[in-house]
Amino acid sequence: MGTAPAAAAVPAPAGSGGTIRRRVVRTLTLPVAAVLVLLGVITVIEVDNYRTAAASARAVTLVLAVQDLVQELQTERGLTAGLLGGNVGFKAELGPERKRVDAQRAKVEDLIASGGVAQDRVAKAVRQLDGLAGVRAGTDAGAADRAPTFAFYTGRIAELSNVDYGLDSSADPALRRGVSALEALGDAKESTAQKRAFLNGVFSASGFQDNEFLQFVTMRSAEDSALATFGRYATDTQLKARDYVFNTGAAQTAAYFEDVALKAGDGRNLQVNPQSWWSSQTTVLDDLRQLQQHVGSVIRARAATLQDQASTRMGLLIGAVILCFAGSVYLATVASRSIARPLATLANEANRLAGVQLPEAVRRATAGDDDAPPPTVRIPAGASDEVRLVADALDRVQATAYSLATEQAMLRRSTTESLANLGRRNQNLLRRQLGFITSLEREESDPTGLANLFELDHLATRMRRNAESLLVLVGAASPRQWSEPLPIADVIRAAVSEVEEYRRVQLRRVDETLVAGAVVSGVAHMLAELVENGLAFSPPDADVEIQGRRIGENYLIAITDQGIGMSHADIEMANQRLRGEGDFITAPTRFLGHYVVGRLATDMGIDVQLAPSPVTGVTARIVLPPSMLANPGSVTATPQRMAPATPEPVHSMERPRALESSDPAVTQVLTLPPIEPPNDPPHATDGRIRPTTIEYVTAAGSPAVRTQPAAPTGNSSAARYEAAMTSSTLLVVE
Repeated sequence: MGTAPAAAAVPAPAGSGGTIRRRVVRTLTLPVAAVLVLLGVITVIEVDNYRTAAASARAVTLVLAVQDLVQELQTERGLTAGLLGGNVGFKAELGPERKRVDAQRAKVEDLIASGGVAQDRVAKAVRQLDGLAGVRAGTDAGAADRAPTFAFYTGRIAELSNVDYGLDSSADPALRRGVSALEALGDAKESTAQKRAFLNGVFSASGFQDNEFLQFVTMRSAEDSALATFGRYATDTQLKARDYVFNTGAAQTAAYFEDVALKAGDGRNLQVNPQSWWSSQTTVLDDLRQLQQHVGSVIRARAATLQDQASTRMGLLIGAVILCFAGSVYLATVASRSIARPLATLANEANRLAGVQLPEAVRRATAGDDDAPPPTVRIPAGASDEVRLVADALDRVQATAYSLATEQAMLRRSTTESLANLGRRNQNLLRRQLGFITSLEREESDPTGLANLFELDHLATRMRRNAESLLVLVGAASPRQWSEPLPIADVIRAAVSEVEEYRRVQLRRVDETLVAGAVVSGVAHMLAELVENGLAFSPPDADVEIQGRRIGENYLIAITDQGIGMSHADIEMANQRLRGEGDFITAPTRFLGHYVVGRLATDMGIDVQLAPSPVTGVTARIVLPPSMLANPGSVTATPQRMAPATPEPVHSMERPRALESSDPAVTQVLTLPPIEPPNDPPHATDGRIRPTTIEYVTAAGSPAVRTQPAAPTGNSSAARYEAAMTSSTLLVVE
C-alpha cells in the first residue's frame, strides 16, 4: 500500500540553564552567605562578650563573698593574736567570730559549687583553711605560738586575696579600672587588718619583741602603697569615701596608737590599752569593708550593664541576621517574580498567539470572512522595559507571520482554484475523448483495431480518474453520480477497471450487498486508488486480492497485496493520511493516492486503515457504514434481460466505460476493461478478471433495466471475440 519515509528526527533541546528564579537565587547566594557569615562572626563575638560579662558579674559576686570571708578571717586572726599575746579578754569574742568564719566559708563553697575557672581557683584556696581546726585547738590549749599562728592566718588570707578571677582581662576599661581599684583596696584592707592583729599582740605583750618592729613598718608601708594604687584607679566618689574613712574619730585614734608604736621602736615598754586599739582599728576596717562593698557593687553594676548591652546587641544582631536573611529571600522572590511572571505571561501570550490567535486570523483571512490582523500582544502589568521590547518584537513577528501566512493562504487558494479548473478542463476533454473513442469503436470492424481502441479507452478512463483525483484533492465535487443502488461486486469491478494491471487482481469471496447510488462513484474511486497502490508496491508476478464481508451492519472490504510491507511508523503515518490529516501540497507525490482516499473517506464517513498482512505485504481495510448500504428493495425494478430489435455488429457495441454519466437521461455504463483478443486463449481460464459490458439505461420515468447486446452468429474470430465481449459472465474466478 506504499511506504512512508521515517519521521524526521526532532533535534534535542539545548541544555536548560534553569529558571530565572534559580539564577537570581544563585546570584544572591554568595553575597548573602558572606553577609550571614560576617553577621555570624559578629554574633559569636557578642555572644562571647555576653558570656564574659555574665562571668564577670558572677566573679564580682564571688570576689565580694571571698572578701567577706577574708574580713572574718582577719578578725579571727586579730583576736587570736591578742589572746596569744596574753589578753584573755579577747577569748569571749573569739568563739562567735569563729562561727562567723565558718558560716561565710559555707557561703563561698556554695558559690563555687557550680564550677568554673575562677571557682576552681577559689576552691583550691578555700581548701587551705582545713588547718584552722588544728590552729584553733592549739590556741585554745595555749600551746600555740603567736608568730606562727599569725603567719598561718596571713598565708591563708593571702591565698584568698590573690585568687585570679579573670576580671582584669575584660575588654571594658571601666570594668578593668574598677577591678584594679577593688584589688588595691583589698590589699590596703589586708595591710590594715595585719596591723590591727599584729599591734594587738604587741600592745598585749607591752612592747615589740625581736624583729617585730620591722614587721610593723613593713605592714604600714604595704598599706600606704595599696592606698596609693587605689587612688590611681578609684573614681572621685570612691576617693572621697576613702578620705572620709581615714578622717573619722576612730581612724584618728588608730593613727595615734600607730604613732605611739612607731616611737617605741627602741624597745621601750608600751602601756597602751589593747582593747581601745582593737576597737578603733576594727571600726576603720568596717568602714573599709563598706567602701570595698561599694566598689564591688559598682563593678557588679558595670558587669550587669555590660551583660545587658551584650544581650541587646546579640538580640539586635540575631534580629539583623534574620532580617537580612528574610530580606534576601524576599528580594530574591520579588526580583524573580518581577522578571519571571511578566516573562511567563508573555510566553503564554506568545503560545496563544502561535496556537490560536494567529491561525484563527489566517483562517478568517483565507476564508474571506475578515481581513483584520490579529490583536497586538498584551503587555503584562508592571513589565520592565526589556519585557516591553520583547512584546514589541513579538508584535512585529506576528505581523510578519500574518502577512506571510495570508500570502501563503491566498497563494494556496489560488493554486487550489487553478488545480480545480485544470481538473475540470481535463475531465471535460477526457469525456469528449471517450465519446470520440466510443464512436470509433462503433465504426471499427477489425478485432485487432477494436482491441486497440478498447485499450485506448482504458487509458482514457484511467486519465479521467486522475483528473477526478485532482478534483477530490482540491475539494471540488466530481460531476459523476450514480442514480440507483449497485451490487458491491459491480462497484469493485468498476474500481478494478480503472487500474492499469487489472489482470493481477483476484476477486475472492464477496458477500452480496447493495451500495447506495450517491456514493457508488466515490467508493469505486477509493477502491481503485487502493488497488492501484497495492499493485504498485507488489512484485510484478504477485497478485492483489480483494474480499468483501458483511460484518454486522457494516461491510468490510479487504485489499491485500504481497509486497515488502511497511514498518509500524510508516503504517501509522499512512493511516494519518487516510484519516484526512496532513496537506497534500507539501507531501511527496507518491502519497497523493493516500490523500485522495483520505479526502473521500472523510467526506463519506468511511473508515480506512492499513495493517500488516498475516504473511507479507499490507492489507487495506475499508469499512462501509450502514448508511451507505441499500436494502435490496430499494431498487425500483428487478433487472431483466433485454434484447435489441436487431442484432448489432461488434463495431456497433457500446464501448467499455466505468460509471459514466453526464446527464440523468443518458446511458450509464459499468464495464471492466476488455479481454485479450481471440489469439490469446490462455487468458480464458487463468482465473483473472474478464471484461464485460453492463449497461444501465435510465430514462426519465422508467425503471432501471439491465441489458446486454445479443451475440452475433458465425464462426469467424471476430464473431467469437464479439461473443466473448457480450457474454453474460461478469466475473470468472478459479
